[in-house]
Amino acid sequence: MRTVSGRTDRVVVVGAGLSGLAAALHLAGRGREVTVVEREPVPGGRAGRHDMGGFRVDTGPTVLTMPDLLDEAFAAVGDSLAARLDLLPLAPAYRAHFADGSRLDVHSDRDAMAAEVLAVCGPEQERGYLRLREWLTKLYRVQYDRFIAANFDSPLSLVSGDLARLVAMGGFGRLDKAIGRFVSDERLQRVFSFQALYAGESPQRALAVYAVIAYMDTIAGVYFPRGGMRAVPDALAAAAADAGVTFAYERRVTGLEKQGDRVTAVTTAGGERFPCDAVVLTTEPDFSYDLLGRTPRRPTGLRAAPSAVVVHLGTDRTWADAAHHSISFGGEWERTFTEIIREGRTMSDPSLLITRPTASDPALAPAGKDLLYVLAPVPNRRAGALDWEREGKAYAEEVVSVAERRLYPGLAASVEATHLVTPAEWAAMGLTDGTPFSYAHSLTQTGPFRPGNFPRSTANAVLAGSGTVPGVGVPTALVSGKLAADRVTGSR
Repeated sequence: MRTVSGRTDRVVVVGAGLSGLAAALHLAGRGREVTVVEREPVPGGRAGRHDMGGFRVDTGPTVLTMPDLLDEAFAAVGDSLAARLDLLPLAPAYRAHFADGSRLDVHSDRDAMAAEVLAVCGPEQERGYLRLREWLTKLYRVQYDRFIAANFDSPLSLVSGDLARLVAMGGFGRLDKAIGRFVSDERLQRVFSFQALYAGESPQRALAVYAVIAYMDTIAGVYFPRGGMRAVPDALAAAAADAGVTFAYERRVTGLEKQGDRVTAVTTAGGERFPCDAVVLTTEPDFSYDLLGRTPRRPTGLRAAPSAVVVHLGTDRTWADAAHHSISFGGEWERTFTEIIREGRTMSDPSLLITRPTASDPALAPAGKDLLYVLAPVPNRRAGALDWEREGKAYAEEVVSVAERRLYPGLAASVEATHLVTPAEWAAMGLTDGTPFSYAHSLTQTGPFRPGNFPRSTANAVLAGSGTVPGVGVPTALVSGKLAADRVTGSR
């Protein structure tokens, strides 16, 4: 594995998102003097926040899995997850609602999920689910150390016995076919394959290796931190500060000073200069490459994942029976992906993720009120030509109407506070093609074919975040930070 040459005593991390915070903790734990430079006044990056009238809104990810990765980051400085966060396991992890009026509670507990599948789908599907669970667990174990939590110097790094095992398991076939080998009920197939959208692909095109996301959701478990998702970056930053990491907030990085092929300092719009022996850039890859003064050589351009419209709603009433996470599937499942990814238009029969964080932590809203997060996948700004500045509000009203009709009666009339995020807002944050999901995980943008985290034009600049390895998501962002630290210091 290539690592930064020369001294690495002082490291500047650009960006206090989850990957930057993980990198800072691992580097501090290895004895480096670390400074984190962040443009916002708080940590979190795309795990952002927006408060409105007593409603504490998290504007970024809402699904937290693989808490052991958080514990690993805290442990790097002798701290612990238990000391910093109060994580609540969600049961069910999701509640899936289907167009035929049926519903399925998705449990991470084996016996609870088997009983649910038996009750809703029958004994044959229960047996298939148990076989699927075994396959997903094995898939994760084969992949994790070698392909997810590993640095690649070339595609040859893939060649191993684990690669052969992954091929034998069907990991490089199509996701929908892989899931269909175990369960034939279309509802179960959707529950175990909708995660492909996180990877920027349809289940019909996504590699079966991305069933590992379903493992994280449906087997490893889904959690929620008391205080909201913002509690995660706040806790990571607090642990880092206690370990000696310096944070410089409200500083916008605009340049890098270089001597030869080495970065010697990070500079900001305010004229400040942060000297360094190595730098970790967690900014969007395009901006990182601009700072480095290079363009990566690729035979084809990078394709961004679909985006999302998110409507945050503070309501004057509650829906006590609603789950923390609900997935409302439209009837036209395959058509949905064609519209979003290939045709560049909004869903004609929407499938929605609706999160109700007040189901687990009522303190996130005023007493007797609810906070809802309604996410609708939409094309990114390159794939679609929608004028979100002009059409965003009308589309949000359409999405809320769908949520009201299917799951939340009386929703529209109950809304007293709204915060809308569209691809236009994601783009204004500097996110590639107006999507919070970065580059799609196609075959040519996966593993060693994804933009690497150690650009060859510099001797001491490393990348982290969703745009590099291993990819998009809260767990992978944390892994990305550790991989960046390994590039600086060597693996531990």
